[in-house]
Amino acid sequence: MSAVPSSIEFDLREAERQAALDRYAIVDTGPESAFDDIVRLAVTLCDMPAGAISLIDHDRLWFKARIGIDQAQLDRSRSLCGHAIDAPNETLVVQDLDQHPVYAQRRRLLGLRPRFYAGVPLLSPEGHALGVLSVADVVPRMLGLPQLEGLRLLARQTQHLLELRRLMLEQGHARADLQRRHDSLQYTAHHDQLTGLLNRAGLERLRARTDVQRELAAQPYVLLVLDIDHFKRINDQHGHLFGDRVLCAVADAVSRSVRSSDIAARIGGEEFLVVLPDTRLDGGAEIAERIRREVERLTLPMPVTVSVGIADAAPTSDTPEAVFERADQALYRAKKGGRNRVVADDTPR
Repeated sequence: MSAVPSSIEFDLREAERQAALDRYAIVDTGPESAFDDIVRLAVTLCDMPAGAISLIDHDRLWFKARIGIDQAQLDRSRSLCGHAIDAPNETLVVQDLDQHPVYAQRRRLLGLRPRFYAGVPLLSPEGHALGVLSVADVVPRMLGLPQLEGLRLLARQTQHLLELRRLMLEQGHARADLQRRHDSLQYTAHHDQLTGLLNRAGLERLRARTDVQRELAAQPYVLLVLDIDHFKRINDQHGHLFGDRVLCAVADAVSRSVRSSDIAARIGGEEFLVVLPDTRLDGGAEIAERIRREVERLTLPMPVTVSVGIADAAPTSDTPEAVFERADQALYRAKKGGRNRVVADDTPR
């Protein structure tokens, strides 16, 4: 088996390295005091005029924190930091760049040309070189062993900061995923699977909310109870799949006919309920008639109609149960009177 060409090996390593950097979601973010403080400590410890935390992002060098550097990013090919990650487990120290033509060719294009450079690669836990903590000067220099060890310690602290950021991001994503799952379960529990309208549980949950209770208690409202006419016959003659299609079509007709502030629910097999806040009986009758006509116009293989009973509620004096009972009785009269009609409650008040 032939060896993998070195260019392919490099491309694979580079892809893994870039993917590791991307997991931190840090490139092109704003300044952060924790990273700024590390660079400040590095230049103070080493007595240098310039220092940076730089990250190698594709073909550029991007500075997360910098002192004495007048550019936010550089071309990777002209960067000493880009060269430093070529040996990720070593600290690159160049005492005089003018004595090292290879390094000098990659010298950063700053206002002042650096002569001294020291850079410690920043590694991911898997060993991928993400960037460099570096210091630089415009004159040849040397660093003592304590300074080099201090620079390495600061690089490790930078790695810890990066890892903390990644873990927080992952936890945030995990929390967001849990919230999405929770919201999905809540939606499933409180909505009818077939029509997407609220179900009985969702209606009860909504009714239990104090803001909804306060709104219903402060203003008149109307309840519509509607039933698909001869739905059992539809199922018997055309099958339950067609019956489901009819249910969905009627639910869509209801949704199209009501206002955004209204509440629609499927409360039984072929029975629906609509709550019309801040509405009186004549306004409720108009909306109910709109629903009836919308259903009558449905383009289905057989005619489909609905019967609707409506009742209004006076604030503070009617319970929702009492209003529903009157609307249900009006629905009964609509069906008894020939179906495909709207009947309003006429109970003496």
